[in-house]
Amino acid sequence: MFTPRETWHFDTERIGRRVLVYDHVDSTNTRGAALAETDEDADGLVLLADQQTAGRGQYGRVWQSRPGSSLLLSVVLRPPPLIRRPVGLTAWATVSMAEAILSLTGTQARIKWPNDLLIRGKKVCGILIEQSGTSGSVTTVVGIGLNLTQSADEFAQANLPDATSLGIVFGGPIDARPALAVVVRKLDLEYARLLAGENVALEADWKWRVGLLGRQVIIEHLGGEVTTGRLRDMSFDGLEVERADGYVHIVAPEVVLHIRPQT
Repeated sequence: MFTPRETWHFDTERIGRRVLVYDHVDSTNTRGAALAETDEDADGLVLLADQQTAGRGQYGRVWQSRPGSSLLLSVVLRPPPLIRRPVGLTAWATVSMAEAILSLTGTQARIKWPNDLLIRGKKVCGILIEQSGTSGSVTTVVGIGLNLTQSADEFAQANLPDATSLGIVFGGPIDARPALAVVVRKLDLEYARLLAGENVALEADWKWRVGLLGRQVIIEHLGGEVTTGRLRDMSFDGLEVERADGYVHIVAPEVVLHIRPQT
């Protein structure tokens, strides 16, 4: 039903060696998961679409954008067991995209837990990680939506006052193919480090970009529980929150829905 119009190739180690480019698909994540079932060489495959008719974000939210206005892509991976945890993969994806944004615009992006990137408080990128398979063979599909060319008026008309694009930030046009080249190279470089067990720098960059260490925070859990206190530290193993009574509560990253500073 969905046939790529062309295939691009980038000089990378794994991610982006093959990029299937579509005019439109239902969802690049859905297509990526389907291809992974039949394509033995799918590890590192990237799917890029001008438009998605059933794009989705975290927790089932709908992702919509004007055709060609965003980089809409998914990366198919078959990670080994040691790096399959969603928190590590989310950190890898968000930090890699922040580095790509810095290269493209000269502007730092911050992470809004768990997987959005903000510039000056406005969302420029969203990431959705989905996994399937058994413990012996897990396929991970990383969906990325990066706003490229939308104008401030366009966001206002769509009632999206808290969104921005690289074009707005950069003050000029951002072309899709050069932007994708930067994105896949950053993703590929950081993934190679993840595979090599070089997690210290990634974890430090992730913590810095979340930007809440030492602050009073409110942590909302997936089950509805709420933890409040000072965020003393955070790692892939847990978030250390010091409550008012001095007790330090360790919260597993996988159960954290949102973190926000106390006002």
